[in-house]
Amino acid sequence: MDVRELLEQVKSGSVNIEEAEKQLKNLPYEDLGYAKLDHHRKLRSGFGETVFCQGKPDAYLLEIYKKFYERDGEVLGTRASEKQAELVRTAVPEVVYDPISRILKVEKPGKERKGYVAVCTGGTADIPVAEEAAQTAEYFGCRVDRIFDVGVAGIHRLLAQRERLDKASCIVAVAGMEGALGTVIAGLVECPVVAVPTSVGYGASFHGLSALLTMLNSCANGISVVNIDNGYGAGYLATQINRMAVR
Repeated sequence: MDVRELLEQVKSGSVNIEEAEKQLKNLPYEDLGYAKLDHHRKLRSGFGETVFCQGKPDAYLLEIYKKFYERDGEVLGTRASEKQAELVRTAVPEVVYDPISRILKVEKPGKERKGYVAVCTGGTADIPVAEEAAQTAEYFGCRVDRIFDVGVAGIHRLLAQRERLDKASCIVAVAGMEGALGTVIAGLVECPVVAVPTSVGYGASFHGLSALLTMLNSCANGISVVNIDNGYGAGYLATQINRMAVR
């Protein structure tokens, strides 16, 4: 529950002052000893805290999900394994796991999605990173259009999607190999482009370093670049841009 919602409930009389005071004690964070859950983050930045699941001990992950779900009614986690999903489901049966993006989430029902973010990939091997971006943006309230497998090796596939691209308030371009997709898209549209290099490619791609350097050295304007395989960061940034466009 966010602070505004809590205050509205106090105003309406559905929550008494004592209960509200109890909930506010967990601001700015709830200390679990091994983790400090930042319940204040949504109030500060407009986005609740996301759980990075990879590498977390089972007991810690389970308790973190339980705490966020009990307080907020929803949780977003990234880089989760199927084993972690099964574990969390024992305590939070509503949790949904996507093995492609490795997103592990619970969302409030009836969430409104606004604006228009397009998520594009160079090839189908880039889809896991693209899905992480797309589902992050959707979780945070964006309407997302997926335009997959439109890499520059067959540029007619991308040009055929011009109408969909022109509708977007932000475009996420996900590509490995030489990573030219972001530059080409930025040369076609007027909205910002978030380029995401992926670790897809043969030996000289250096696990995504080649694509990263291409994107950083782009000759097109209006491109921002996130880290290799960082679909979450791209989806977050695209959401910030989209929110400004639909105010």
